[in-house]
Amino acid sequence: MHCFDYRKTLMFISGSFGASAVLLFGAPKSPLAQPRNLIGGHLVSSTIGCVIRILLVKYEPAVSCALAVSVSIVCMQLTETLHPPGGAAALIAVLINPLPLAGFLYILMPVLSGCFIMLVVALITNNLASKRTYPLFWW
Repeated sequence: MHCFDYRKTLMFISGSFGASAVLLFGAPKSPLAQPRNLIGGHLVSSTIGCVIRILLVKYEPAVSCALAVSVSIVCMQLTETLHPPGGAAALIAVLINPLPLAGFLYILMPVLSGCFIMLVVALITNNLASKRTYPLFWW
């Protein structure tokens, strides 16, 4: 299994942000692109990914990946924060190696910090056009 070296890639970007950007800027009226889903989906999923990594990845890496994504989907549905890129955030949390602060730094940086930055940019750019309104709902 390929793991990323977190020490060399510590930045405010995550692979899941590309898919979030498609939703925020390409489909801003989608329920999956609203702030609750963006922030909540990434928060729930990255937390679950970090916990599963700590508990299981040394025993069964492949199962850990599948479990992180599937548990994240269920938890996002239960919390009504479904955001498909959140599944990628959970998977990335399992694959990153090594993880500072037991992996929980990943939740703050890049996940939450990047989501808030992307949300601010989406608020500005989506509301510049007169025919667009973003968000449709906050929470």
